[in-house]
Amino acid sequence: MTSQLNTQFEQERIIDIQKQGADLEIRAKGLNFLIETAAYKYTYNFKSLGRPIIQLPQDMQAVQELIWELKPDLIIETGIAHGGSLVMSASMLAMLDYCDAVAEGKWLDPHAGNRKVLGVDIDIREHNRLAIEAHPLAHKIEMIQGSSVDPQVIEKIKKIASTYSKVLVCLDSNHTHQHVLEELKAYAPLVSKESYCIVFDTVIESMPADSFPDRPWGVGDNPKTAVHAYLAELAECPVYAIDGGRLDYVIDQEIEHKLLITVAPDGYLKRI
Repeated sequence: MTSQLNTQFEQERIIDIQKQGADLEIRAKGLNFLIETAAYKYTYNFKSLGRPIIQLPQDMQAVQELIWELKPDLIIETGIAHGGSLVMSASMLAMLDYCDAVAEGKWLDPHAGNRKVLGVDIDIREHNRLAIEAHPLAHKIEMIQGSSVDPQVIEKIKKIASTYSKVLVCLDSNHTHQHVLEELKAYAPLVSKESYCIVFDTVIESMPADSFPDRPWGVGDNPKTAVHAYLAELAECPVYAIDGGRLDYVIDQEIEHKLLITVAPDGYLKRI
């Protein structure tokens, strides 16, 4: 009976998400919320286990759900800032380790397990680095300072990723078309099958043209344009992942339709 109720609940949930996604008016309201709250730097208001995380709560929830569902052993994140996203990812990986230990009837050594979040940033501010290294979850975090598109950095991360079986990637650094396209070419092949490459701030394409006067990105030059250019390239010319399989991605519209308010429309890319 419980199984039937769970199945019914899940079926109803899927139908409601589809209806919500088809409601263009409510989706427009979600975008308008982002536009109107940008003046107050709404995304700067939140923390994850004590560290500022410059992200929407809705996207934080989506990432948490994906990590629990996918159970990755490596999460690669470009862009570190204050480290809130690294800490959130590390907390989920630690929880997965804990659940594995419980399932096996073992006591968990906090430093056991090889799950890890790997962050890269061109400029890791010293006060942020010290705060992240002092966090109780620091043992789950490795940081690399350097450009995410530097060939040496890419090669180092590729070598690390090759030792893991389930990889999730989050791209959230420089938001220009060219930079994100280079990141996609470098890191999307590291994602394992059925896992995700999440490209944040694709919403820039839908923001008013004057939203980023002091930034090198904007409408027509942003992560969303890079995503569609990369997907077009994959369709035209075969690319192979680090695991040897053909690299194919689809945009997971269900996540966007579920959230309504997200900085990553068309940015939740699932490798199939």
